[in-house]
Amino acid sequence: MRIGILTSGGDCPGLNAVIRGAVLKGTEINGQEFVGFKDGWRGVVAGDVRPLERGDVRGIGKQGGTILGTSRTNPFEGNGGPERIQENLDRLGIDAIMAIGGEGTLAAAKRLTDAGLKIVGVPKTVDNDLDATDYTFGFDTAVQIATEAMDRLRTTGDSHSRCMVAEVMGRHVGWIALHSGMAAGAHAILIPEQQTSLEQVAAWVRSAADRGRAPLVVVAEGFKPDQTDDAHSERGLDAFGRPRLGGIGERLAPMIEELTGIETRATTLGHIQRGGVPTAFDRVLATRLGMAASDIVQEEAWGRMVALAGTEITTVAFEDALGKLKTVPQHRYEEAAMLFG
Repeated sequence: MRIGILTSGGDCPGLNAVIRGAVLKGTEINGQEFVGFKDGWRGVVAGDVRPLERGDVRGIGKQGGTILGTSRTNPFEGNGGPERIQENLDRLGIDAIMAIGGEGTLAAAKRLTDAGLKIVGVPKTVDNDLDATDYTFGFDTAVQIATEAMDRLRTTGDSHSRCMVAEVMGRHVGWIALHSGMAAGAHAILIPEQQTSLEQVAAWVRSAADRGRAPLVVVAEGFKPDQTDDAHSERGLDAFGRPRLGGIGERLAPMIEELTGIETRATTLGHIQRGGVPTAFDRVLATRLGMAASDIVQEEAWGRMVALAGTEITTVAFEDALGKLKTVPQHRYEEAAMLFG
């Protein structure tokens, strides 16, 4: 069986480890052949591929990014659609697609599977917001990067007696903010699941300052202050019609300074959280997911994706992964909030 692999959406540490795991298991054990679609769904729609043999994946498990390239192309727009894609697959002799991506990628994969294409999935989201898997690769790396950045911000805050605001990724959920904030000893963690008033944030900041500490506030990009309906967005929409978020940290900093009288600076970590080499945890998880994806292709389990349940790799249907987001539960936030101020 000849399989086309694609990586779509935002890049993420661990993507190359998935590719390597799939190719090694597939070629050595399952008798499969692989090609890679260039730049995600764009390569699928254009029929743009490159070979993926054992030598092509040598040593890539520790590399960040993706050797196949990625994009936020919607496969149903322009010259796309299931008929066009199936024509490309037939022309290239590709029997099935392995789609590695997040919510948008898997939603497109489900629509194409419903239209008759043979697709399996591997979940990829730095935000860790897919409900059907306990963890997604890239999350641990993003948390580690964010924590290290906050440790550095703390030294600057201490030197200048400033309040430092660190904005991290988290469109709809606050897992990165929660984990990195707890690890860095933040005095306030603001996440999309909790609408917190500016007065409460200011109270936490003043409490830390009164104890002689330089306050650290961690905010997820999708955080909505109390009495605000929409997350802060200044950069329009992406290819799937979703607002491009970012900038809430810069918006909050002057408000905190005005309410507390404490000099406040904001730093947006942004794409830094996606870059660099994956952690050991993410390398292992991504490799296991790639190997398992080769197996479910062998089983012809179309419309399913691999997932992590506890410490075991399992499979779930696309619709189960897309039903709802995995949000931070109230008790986890309250657990962290005991440390605020």
